[in-house]
Amino acid sequence: MRKLMKLTLSILCAVLLLFGFKTWCEHLEKQSVAAKPTAGKQKKLTIYNWGDYIDPSIIKSFQKDTGYQVDYETFDSNEAMYTKIKQGGTHYDLAVPSDYMVQKMRQEHLLKPLDHQKLTGFKNYDQRFLNEPFDPHNRYSVPYFWGTLGIVYNDLYVKPGSIKSWNDLWNPKYKQQIMLIDSARDIMGMTLASMGKSVNTTDEPSLAAARGKLITLMPNVKAIVADEIKTYMAQNEAALAVDYSGDAAEMLDQNKHLHYVVPNDGGNIWFDNLVIPKTVKNEQAAYAFINYMSRPDIAAKNAEYVGYATPNKQAKARLPKHITQDRAWYPDQKTLNRLEPYENLGPNLTERYNDYFLEFKMSN
Repeated sequence: MRKLMKLTLSILCAVLLLFGFKTWCEHLEKQSVAAKPTAGKQKKLTIYNWGDYIDPSIIKSFQKDTGYQVDYETFDSNEAMYTKIKQGGTHYDLAVPSDYMVQKMRQEHLLKPLDHQKLTGFKNYDQRFLNEPFDPHNRYSVPYFWGTLGIVYNDLYVKPGSIKSWNDLWNPKYKQQIMLIDSARDIMGMTLASMGKSVNTTDEPSLAAARGKLITLMPNVKAIVADEIKTYMAQNEAALAVDYSGDAAEMLDQNKHLHYVVPNDGGNIWFDNLVIPKTVKNEQAAYAFINYMSRPDIAAKNAEYVGYATPNKQAKARLPKHITQDRAWYPDQKTLNRLEPYENLGPNLTERYNDYFLEFKMSN
């Protein structure tokens, strides 16, 4: 009986050992599969950028040269981009926020610090556009494009050379003749600059004064619009417009009577930047794309397509001189010294800017 019991126990132990070994092997196999991404995931790069803000042929060439498959999504405002990344529903590998939003996102720990040893083309960038206050030492961002906020005028209605200051917009002779970009920060900033104030003003009396002055501009305003402003100006629908330099470039290409001016009383210089969100899935692909866009030949091609100024010094040298020597698109250093990038003002002051701009829009 004991021999029989021992034999039975031996068989039972053997079965249990075999079952345990099989289970352990299956567990190891599952761990191996989980740790090793599929080929598709390894090769996918998800980019979140502004609409029509890259030459499509560059995406095709990047895919062909590197083997990565690009999933390209677009947004229409910094705030929309910020909200989606913060919610974390989609794991973007790269995003393109503006200056103040880079500051906000890094303060909220939504960005990964950059490993500069992996940035093969960083030396190509103009030192004047690096180490900005919104991202000291470019710890989180690489500049993509830069530009200005200015005034477009039509010489059919406005004497050439007569527009030099933001204050010119308040001239009564331009009644119902001005188009404004629908942006609280830009229009409030323009008004503050016209008063000799910083576009990042936090002083309440100055903000209240800017609100009051802005409301007096309403009789001259024909419309407050977004992208439609380019079509209206190209079709001679208004004498003047306040818009970004890149949008102005598109307008000027379509209408020989249009001109762009950076006012002499200060204002905004903006930067859009490549960043890696905290929830990145394919960091290797993200660095590959940043380095690809940092190549002088690629950056120059992209600048010609988009129409904004490139911060890539080597790329700028490849662009036609009629572009790079035009002070409207590449202002001299004296002009640049008067311009400021926007800073993150925090929720309370941002709401104040928005409220004052809304009051202005409703004052018509």
